[in-house]
Parts: sequence; structure tokens; C-alpha cells
Amino acid sequence: MRLRIIVILLIFFTIKSFSQDSKFSIDANYPIAIGDNFLGQNYNGLVDLGAKYKFSDNKIVDIGASINFGIFQNTKSGATAMNQLFDVKIFPIQPRIFAEFNIQNLKKLHPQIGLGYSIIIYDAVWRENTNADLPSDINNNENGFNFNIGLFYDLTHKLFLQAQYDFIKIGVEDGIPDKSYNTNINILKFGIGYRI
Repeated sequence: MRLRIIVILLIFFTIKSFSQDSKFSIDANYPIAIGDNFLGQNYNGLVDLGAKYKFSDNKIVDIGASINFGIFQNTKSGATAMNQLFDVKIFPIQPRIFAEFNIQNLKKLHPQIGLGYSIIIYDAVWRENTNADLPSDINNNENGFNFNIGLFYDLTHKLFLQAQYDFIKIGVEDGIPDKSYNTNINILKFGIGYRI
């Protein structure tokens, strides 16, 4: 599955790289989970990769679609990690529609707002599988609404810096308390992007 996605993206990047006036961009970010929630309290961001395509390009606002793939790793270490039975990685996938605003007096600065849907994939692997009744790994998905705001600064015609904030509201499974600690995710992202 992952190989298919990579091949499709590479084909798309190659086709778009030959066009004269591409509306496509890619970016790499450092994600930081913040706030009083399960992600902010227990996980460190490793990387967030994104791709954007603008459907329309005009003087006031550009409309487009984007997708981001992130990786977060459990922060437990030392004695705390020894008491934990499994290692966990979280992979947020965030497709969205966005509006990027063009400010005539500040041509290098581009505020953005986006709405989408996030899929949170959990990948948990047991540290020691001493009990034959335990599965070798635990995988689970959750999903929910995603709200994004961002600010982009053009370094050159192709290269830009960006800062983004994502709010994700996920649903919870039966037996998990429906509290903001379990349902509200806040992520800051700082990175660099390239227009192809």
C-alpha cells in the first residue's frame, strides 16, 4: 500500500515538473504536538511531509487541496518505558481544502486557512510478547475534523518558509472517556516548501 502511494506521488511529481506554470508544491515540516491532550503529553513529532495543488490562482485568494503525512513517536524512556508494554507510533494523514490569501502590499506573505478530515493511524508493537494470547502488534485508526491555519513567506519564486497550526477533533471508541484530553489534538508545524 505504501509503495503504491509513493509510486503514484513520484509519477505525479514527474509530470508536474515538466509543466511551465505549475500550481503544485511540496513541503517538509517539523511537527510539535502541543496542549493538554494525549498526543501533546506523550509523543514527539519526527517529520511531516505535505503536497499542495492550487485549483485557482487569482489576485485575492487561491483555492486548492493539500495532504500531509506525519510521524509521531512515543516519548517514554528510561524507567517509564520499562513499565510500558508496547512502543507506539502515530501517523496522522490530513487531506484538506484550503484558501490562500494574496496581500497586495505584502506580496511575499501568504496567510492560509483550511478545512479537512484527519485519519490518525496508531501502530503499537509489544516490547515482549511473553503471553501467547497477546497479539504481536496492535493497530488502530481514529478520524475526525481538521481545521488548519498557516502563514507562508516566499524566500524566492520557488522556495518558501511556513508555519502552520492544526486542530483535530477525533471521535473516541467505546470505553474511552469523551474528554478534550482524548479528542482534541493540537499540532504546530514549522518547515520549508518548494513550488514545482
